[in-house]
Amino acid sequence: MAWRQIIFKARAISISPHPHPTPGFSRFFSKASLYVEKVGIPEFLNGIGKGVESHVAKLESEIGDFQKLLVTRTLKLKKLGIPCQQRKLILKYAHKYRLGLWRPRAKPLKS
Repeated sequence: MAWRQIIFKARAISISPHPHPTPGFSRFFSKASLYVEKVGIPEFLNGIGKGVESHVAKLESEIGDFQKLLVTRTLKLKKLGIPCQQRKLILKYAHKYRLGLWRPRAKPLKS
């Protein structure tokens, strides 16, 4: 019985009209978007970096569409003459992009 009263009192205290601990602050920030709005093959490869951007012209002429690049297999990239390490990077980031875990930034970070 005593436990039930403690639990109900704790629930009554924790329920507040503001879902966040500090009223007036939202959960999301109002910063400008750091990501590219429209993503194409050049923006995607520039976002990956690491030398992959040198294959922009080759991929645009052979594959053409960004959506086709996202579902391209390693054998197709190999036939285009893209080295193994760069193929792996393209496929890794394409998979992350499809899942919504990664997007290319507007300006690549300088390392």
